[in-house]
Amino acid sequence: MLHPSYSDLMAVANSEVEDGEQPVVQSRYSIVMATSKRARQLIAGDTPLIDNAEGKKPLSIAVDELYNSKIRILGEDEEEE
Repeated sequence: MLHPSYSDLMAVANSEVEDGEQPVVQSRYSIVMATSKRARQLIAGDTPLIDNAEGKKPLSIAVDELYNSKIRILGEDEEEE
């Protein structure tokens, strides 16, 4: 079982959305795609953005980074920094 839950991750991902705007994340698929992309970046050598990442699998690190707002999912109209 995934902890935190998909609904918790969706709430964090959409926390910066203002009232009346379209949520960035509308499905679990978006969460899965974002965390898998980040996990691939970690496998390729990117440095984890959370403490105590040693011994954790890349996907677990990616989920923790998203939940702790170290990474965020960009909307269609946003550019990567």
